[in-house]
This record gives sequence, structure tokens and C-alpha cells, in this order.
Amino acid sequence: MKNILNIILSFVMLSFVACKDDFIDLTPPASITDDVYYTEAEHFLTGSNRFYTNLIGWTDQGVYSDHGSDLVGYTEAGGMQDYSRGDTQAPESDVDYDDAYQAIRDMNLLLARAQNYEGNEIGQYVAATYFHRAYQYWFLVQKFGGVTLVLQPLDVGSEELNAPRNSRYEVVAQILNDLDAAIAGLPNEADIASGDKGKISKEAAMALKAEVLLHEATWMKYVGTSTDGDGSSTGAGSKGFSESNITPYLQEVVTLTKSIMDGGTFELWDYNNQLDNLSSNFLFNLEDGGSNPAGLDKATNKEFIFYGKYDFIFRQAGTLVSHVYEGRLKPSRKMMDMFLCTDGLPIDQSQLFKGYAETQDEYQERDYRMRAYFTYHQTLGEIPQTGDVLLDGTNNFGYFNSKFMSWNWGAANAYRATKTESYDMPFIRLAEVYLWYAEALYELNGSLTDAEMDESINLVKARAGLPSISNAFLAANNLDLLTEIRRERTIELYAESSTRFTDLRRWGIAEEELGQTIYGAVIEGTAYENNIDLYDPSKYGFPEETTTTGVGQRRCVVVQPSSTRNFARHHYLFPLPTSQTSLNSSLLQNPGY
Repeated sequence: MKNILNIILSFVMLSFVACKDDFIDLTPPASITDDVYYTEAEHFLTGSNRFYTNLIGWTDQGVYSDHGSDLVGYTEAGGMQDYSRGDTQAPESDVDYDDAYQAIRDMNLLLARAQNYEGNEIGQYVAATYFHRAYQYWFLVQKFGGVTLVLQPLDVGSEELNAPRNSRYEVVAQILNDLDAAIAGLPNEADIASGDKGKISKEAAMALKAEVLLHEATWMKYVGTSTDGDGSSTGAGSKGFSESNITPYLQEVVTLTKSIMDGGTFELWDYNNQLDNLSSNFLFNLEDGGSNPAGLDKATNKEFIFYGKYDFIFRQAGTLVSHVYEGRLKPSRKMMDMFLCTDGLPIDQSQLFKGYAETQDEYQERDYRMRAYFTYHQTLGEIPQTGDVLLDGTNNFGYFNSKFMSWNWGAANAYRATKTESYDMPFIRLAEVYLWYAEALYELNGSLTDAEMDESINLVKARAGLPSISNAFLAANNLDLLTEIRRERTIELYAESSTRFTDLRRWGIAEEELGQTIYGAVIEGTAYENNIDLYDPSKYGFPEETTTTGVGQRRCVVVQPSSTRNFARHHYLFPLPTSQTSLNSSLLQNPGY
């Protein structure tokens, strides 16, 4: 814990350095020498520690958690809810853009000073900085596509201040180079002391590289250059694009993920026997032994590979976590119907599916994650019975969310009050690495062997109480393997690290999926139908519509109709802030804005 405190104190101590850095950048270089900081190894340690504060945090949960996606039944105006409807205009400023370049500037300063440092004791700090710079550029690429590469500290005459955007392919090439430098210099997770857990490991850099490679390989395959613009009138252009990169990118994903999987350092956090099959809930609100009924603490978690570190004493969330996750992550009809039955079959094929007549029916014989994510947090795991869920408007569309909510939040015996939650924030965990491995193999070969399924997707399914799949099982039930791999990603990574928006875009299907009506509870043929005590249609802004469910066509509550959802291909990228395009005429806006 002392080491955690030292890291937090470093952040505070370095705040004066940030001001000094601003002064350096804004003052003519002749008036200040380059050796005002980063002259001792301790400076590089402190500087690299500071970059952890530039990672996404709980205050960024709206972006992190896919608010407003097609899987979520909360669509009020604002933020990512507007984005999912295609209601995005070029803003005057964008904090994500500004903050990323602010962080990159500080990272470039450390890296430049490191080139002149005499001594070899700063290698790990430099490697961590390369990782953080790659992370910031990766964040920018996912949001804006190609951006201007800045790799050195700038002064008032630097050419980069008026430079055009680099293409996404040029930026990605730099990201991969930075990650290679990080991998070469970072320690293995097993060699990081317990008090320093949360610092970047070699495996974290390998995992981030695998994410970048898979994302870009599938983006090139399914999206291509359709969002790039021509680079002369709009967008960043397509310089460096080559479909020949797809296969080697995917091959390296397989190599990197297999290395992590076989390394033995990480393991799925599976305490279902001690937690009533609710591992997939308590993993995400894990703090000390009081955070769950089994008395498990963070030391038991070997699943998180890259994550934001929090602590109740030194770094609480400081924002409404449980409160917001309760209200804004309630699932849509689409999400609820994705969960398989315990025979491993989709609900429209399984004889185990009980339908929707009574509220409790659809929860029977289903994937463990359905109970873990979507039962009421104060009675977690208790399947709601008819009469427990009233459809009376006010953001009630039939379901609860409890993922990322503190145990018993809001009750007299609550573990944490909102804003004090201190669970770690996962960016990459082992379950996702298994799914990357499976997806990359499929994209390479169009198939997986049974052995490859057993060492990847079937491990994730096992924790969810689902049987293994095999080629014979898929053939016998007319199931498509790619569909099942994508289903697992959707369910396992629900509300994590903006996975849904990212996946829909890189698979080239965001227009289709985000353009659909979002539904809530099934009404037709259920206890809600014609029962004013359970369901008041007048409290909803849209009339019921008929859609496909697990038992065929049924009328459902409409959360938001397709007529109001206009997501288009150009929305795959966000617009650049107009303050930047006005300052630099070479900085061309993304197409469509």
C-alpha cells in the first residue's frame, strides 16, 4: 500500500512540473534551458507515474460503458445517447482531443530527455511512457481516425503546429512501434511487486498491441477506406493503407494472445461455487473482503491485465458510479435475448426456454451472466417475480442493471456510498484475450478446431455455466461460429471499455444495428398485457411495436423507434473540434460534418 501512496503522491508532486512544462512550451526556448527537469532517475519514475492519471477513469464512465448503445434501454438526450442516434455535430472544443495531446506533450518531453540521460536505470520508466503514448494515440484513432503525429516536444515554431493529419494507417504504425518499445522494456506481471500492481506490464503492452492489430485488421476488412476522406478536401486520407496487412496483423494477434494465455500468470476469476454463480457480478465491484459475501479481495483477481487502479484510502472514484450504472445501463430487449440457454442454444432454438408469460420465465435455464448482470442489486441473483417490475415509465423498461454497482448499494447495509467506490477499472482482461484469439483465428481460417475452441471461447462459456461448443455441435444445430464468437464478446464485455460501439464499427455493421428500434419488455402474451397495475402504456412516449422475440413475433415496449435513429457510415468517426480546424487550415474535417 505504501507504493500505491507513493504513486498518488507523485501525481500531486508533479502538478507543479506540469505548470513548468506549460511555461517551457509557451516561452521562447532561448530563455529556458532543457535541463530544468528529468536530470535524475527519480524524475523519470515520477513522470511516468503521472501518466496513469491520463487513462480513462470512472469520471469517463459514459464513454467507457457504452451509454446509449443498442444494448441499453436508456436513451435520454446527451452524450453517447445522442451519438448512437447519429445526432453528432462538430463541437467547438473536445476535451478528449485536448487532453490526449496535453498528455502526449508531457510524454514526448520525458522521451526526449531520456535520449540524453546517462545511465540505464530508467529503461522501465521510458518503456511505460511509450505504452502511455501508444494508448493516447490509440484513443484518438478510435474516435477521430487519422490525427497529427507529434513525437517531439514542440516550441512556437514547430512545423507540427500547422501540419495536416496523418492517416489512421500512419498513426497505427507509430502506435505499434511504441508498443514494441514498451514490450521490450517492461517487466513481466509476475515480476511486479504486490504494492505496485496496476502498473503496466509486458503482458499489458502485448495485449494492447493485440487489440490494436485485431481492430485494424477487421476495420480494413469490413470498413476499408470508406471513412478516410480524400485527404485533400476532407478527412485524413488513406496513405499507408494496404489490405496486405490484414493477414500478418491477424497472425500476430494469435501469437500475442497465445503467449499471454500460455504464460500462466493470468486466470479467469471464477468463484461461482462461493458466490452462487455470480462471479460475473462481483468481479467488477471487488475491493476488500467486505465487498462480497465470500470475503474475496483484489489479491484474488488475476484476470485483469491492463486496468485503472483505485483504492478507498488513496483514490476513490469521486463520481456517481453505482448511481449512474443503476439508471443508465438497464438492458434492451436485444441484450436480454442474446443470452443462451444452459443447453448452449439460442432461445429461439432451445426447448429449455420458458418464454415471457411471467416475469421470471425468461431467466430460467439461462447463462449465469443474465442473473449476475440484470437482477436487482439489493437482491442480487434473486430472479424477479411477476409484480416485482412495474412498467410505470421513469426509465422502467422491464429490467435492472447491477454490473459495476457496489454490493447492496443504496441499502442500509451497503458496502460503499456512491462516489466512494474504489474497484479497479478493467481495460483488458483475460476473458477478452481468449475471445480475441478465437476471433483472429476465425478471421484467418474461417474456422477453429475443437482444441482451439477449448482453449479460448469454451473457457469463457464454462464460467457462465454453458456447455462447450464444437464443430459437431455447431453443425448439428446450424449455428455459425463467427456469430457465436461475437455473441460471447457482446455478453461477456457488456458495458466495458466502449466495446459495443467499437465492435459494431470495426465489423462494419453499426448503421444496421444502431438504426434499429430499441425495445424493452415483451407485452403481448405476458402478465403485463391489459394489466394497468403492472403496466401503464400512457407513461411511455411511443406505442408498442411488434418485433422478433424468442417465441416469435410479439408486441413490446418501445424505448426508442427506428425513425429517430439515423446513425450513418460517417458517424464511425467523430468530428474534429472546430477550434482546431480554425487554428490550422491544414487540419481537414472528417467527411460528413
